[in-house]
Amino acid sequence: MSTEPAPIEIAAWQGFVRHEVQGKAGRLSVRSGGPERGTPVLLCHSILTSSAIWHRQALALSARGHRVLALDSRGHGQSEAPRGPYAMDDLVADAVAALDHFDIARAHVIGVSQGGMTAFGLGVRHPDRLLSLCVIAARADAPPPFAAAWDDRIALVREQGIAALAAPTARRWFGPAFLTAHRAIAATLLDCINQTDPEGFIGCARAIQSLAYLDGVKQLQVPLTMIVGANDQLLVQPMTELATMLGCRLVIIPGAGHLPQVDHPDAVDAAIKLHLREIGPVA
Repeated sequence: MSTEPAPIEIAAWQGFVRHEVQGKAGRLSVRSGGPERGTPVLLCHSILTSSAIWHRQALALSARGHRVLALDSRGHGQSEAPRGPYAMDDLVADAVAALDHFDIARAHVIGVSQGGMTAFGLGVRHPDRLLSLCVIAARADAPPPFAAAWDDRIALVREQGIAALAAPTARRWFGPAFLTAHRAIAATLLDCINQTDPEGFIGCARAIQSLAYLDGVKQLQVPLTMIVGANDQLLVQPMTELATMLGCRLVIIPGAGHLPQVDHPDAVDAAIKLHLREIGPVA
């Protein structure tokens, strides 16, 4: 299996169209592609990025016959940033609004980081809307040390703007060696981060600090696969413990960081393909 990274594509995607969707508190932007009658897949991205990080997976899924929706979270990408604070349930409600806009009753949901938290929230609050969950680099709760780390980031953005977070965030997610070796991806990642609305970042960061889905996640009945990069040390242990508790598959990708669909896309694509194949066709 190759370890060639996947580009981050901010511009238009071939075969995909952007739609404006009315969310709970503002306009959301959703990319849609693939056969209209295909089994739906909703992609949810991390804080400080946008749907751009899902380019490769979106095209691969649509080519395999899925109807793919890639949502820009509020305050990210081309979605509006309503005044905060936000709660995680607000981000979950936005995802439901995207499904409702396209008259989709149930979908496979794949989320990374904040998007994985949103996916857990959908499982807890709206299990009837799910065919399955695939959660990448995310936990279901926010213990005090995890929640406190966001205070400094929020303060930095308030004082200096999003640009002050861009380079440190990229290094934390991928490590300097990856960023040096893949300068085009690094540059696009920084562009993606810098396009985040400060109000949107602060609102989503506050939502993450209030993350409290763990008790509900323990009761999940939908098929679940979890994925984490081996270098994502803050998440390997909690995700391993959660996967053991739930009895679900956990894929730990050697050498991968916080966004493994970018730095190790082949391994993520294989895990997603296996996850969907085991569930099988949906009537």
